[in-house]
Amino acid sequence: MKLVSFNLFGMLLGGLTALAADLGYTLEHAAKMKGVIEVVISPDGRQIAYTLGVPLDPIKGENGASWRELHVVNQQGQSRPFVAGKVSVGHVAWSPNGEMITYLAKRGDDKNTALYGIPLNGGESKRLLEHHTNISSFHWSSRDDRFLFIATEKAKDSKGKDKGFDAEVYEEEPRFGQIWIAQSHKESGEWSAEVLKMEGSVFGARWSPDDKRLAVAVAPQPFIDYFYMYQKVHVVDASTGEITAVVDHRGKLGPFRWSPNGRSIALIGGAHLNDPSPGRLFVADASTGAARRIGTEYLPDFSAAEWMNDESLVFIADDGCVTDYGQVDITSGEFTKIGFREAPVMDLMSYSAESQRIAFSGSTATNGSEVYSARLDRRRVRRLTDSNPWLGEVNLARQEVIQYEARDGVSVEGVLIYPLNYERGSRYPLILAVHGGPESRVADGWITSYSRPGQFAANAGYFVFYPNYRGSTGRGLEYAMSHQGDYAGKEFDDLVDAIDYLDREGLIDPKKVGVTGGSYGGYASAWCATKHSERFAASVMFVGISDLISKQGTTDIPDEMYLVHARKRPWDDWQFFLERSPIYYVEQAQTPILILHGKEDPRVHPSQSLELYRTLKTIGNVPTRLVWYPGEGHGNRKAAARYDYSLRLMRWMDHYLKGPGGEPPAHELDYGLDDEETD
Repeated sequence: MKLVSFNLFGMLLGGLTALAADLGYTLEHAAKMKGVIEVVISPDGRQIAYTLGVPLDPIKGENGASWRELHVVNQQGQSRPFVAGKVSVGHVAWSPNGEMITYLAKRGDDKNTALYGIPLNGGESKRLLEHHTNISSFHWSSRDDRFLFIATEKAKDSKGKDKGFDAEVYEEEPRFGQIWIAQSHKESGEWSAEVLKMEGSVFGARWSPDDKRLAVAVAPQPFIDYFYMYQKVHVVDASTGEITAVVDHRGKLGPFRWSPNGRSIALIGGAHLNDPSPGRLFVADASTGAARRIGTEYLPDFSAAEWMNDESLVFIADDGCVTDYGQVDITSGEFTKIGFREAPVMDLMSYSAESQRIAFSGSTATNGSEVYSARLDRRRVRRLTDSNPWLGEVNLARQEVIQYEARDGVSVEGVLIYPLNYERGSRYPLILAVHGGPESRVADGWITSYSRPGQFAANAGYFVFYPNYRGSTGRGLEYAMSHQGDYAGKEFDDLVDAIDYLDREGLIDPKKVGVTGGSYGGYASAWCATKHSERFAASVMFVGISDLISKQGTTDIPDEMYLVHARKRPWDDWQFFLERSPIYYVEQAQTPILILHGKEDPRVHPSQSLELYRTLKTIGNVPTRLVWYPGEGHGNRKAAARYDYSLRLMRWMDHYLKGPGGEPPAHELDYGLDDEETD
């Protein structure tokens, strides 16, 4: 059944709200979906501070990125807003005594992002410190009168800029991240800060338990490629800035934590420089920097770990399409699975050693990201928040994890969402939704968003399948590296094999298959629309790759591409990069392709989309459309751009998988706005 609420044929959206609950999940639901972003438990474990993403309403003409509110929920599930409304709160942390919640925001007349604090027991937020550039992160010492923060250098004054001399010399005036130590003056109540000079660019830092040392993540340069591939943890004397040790680890770096006695540092990172995922667990000697990997035979990807005591860690890990939870002894390497009952897919973790409680953010197939709490000794997870109560009244489609065998015998898994009113024996159109990375995965939680069609496509009568193809995380180092040096090879053959499996199961119509995805998923969408064009009736490519040769010279992550994906440079094998580019197969393209891209994307340059579009239009063999999103980068942030994307995605799929096909649908969209709001 075609859903009128998709507004795909010029029908107004007004007056359809009452129908939404009867018909299932719609684009309008996706546009208003709230979600928990950060979760931080109080030192005593009784309260959990969290940030809530609140999207603007594009139907009312509101535009911009989602607001981020600060809320606090207790262990009984009683939640209350602390900083709400038109605010963007981030990097939440409790003061050491647990009496104040601190956060970063740009409020009122602030020129830059500043540090604020709000008392737990009532009162207004107070600005604690404003710096001459944005504060990007901070960390309290064990005392309430000192913290560190990280901010970039101040930009150099450009003489003559006001007279039009505004030339930019690319990458030759980098602004390095610096670490500052802030001290409170009790007499005045003010804070002062001094820089702790270090070579390189600082990306993260944490105090040691005794406040005498810092663990600092530093890279030689402030560019994103260095952030991804070349950060190293340095142990630094907090008073002098002297480096006393450098952790012996190479590769991608995730979170790191001091042990309670200050002798060790646990970190999550890549197994080596060619590991695409920062998902392996290490423990380093804080005095020498010597590091050893814990659990080399453990396949899931660690995503968070906190010290329970000096000898053991509690962790969560991405285990295929679910989450693994457990404890590990750092001496023996022995793992103990916790096995929480009815646990959601967990994303973040915050641990209170005092209460042995854990706070999580997590989701399920039927609810978005919420706050959860658990005690290690009770093996039970409790959901504490309900950010979208209306969701309980919406009919949601069936969702399950499936496994299939690829053509070479490798087992591949993914998450399948059925059409809302699925009838056994009937065949339905399929949308293959390909995740980016590919060092990522789709888990069996809430997997619908503006660019991931999940529930709103199921509501419109589609199967939606999210494959965790080769190169995905959560299944060990070998699986994550199995795509390397083989761009668009077996990894994308896995996508075609998924179609064949669903066809053999009698679920889909193999002649009505669409593909979509962003970034590396956009690369897959372009590849399927050209190299495997005979298998796909529609494609929607988002911030995707069309030419691997030109991408090398236009991306901001050339080293990351080389080290954890291609494993060679274009000049090592020009023909390989050419033949693994969708642009090479445009003459055989039969698949109508909608191309969408943020005009300010630094990761996959917009020229990747323009190149594919212009070539296909010149040849003229398939319907093609290119849509730019001004002000957007590698993914859309603003409400209007997100809603526009969702509408175009579904209209393209409907037109070519369920509708008349042929020439593209009209490029204009009716957003359901009142005339007054569009004037």
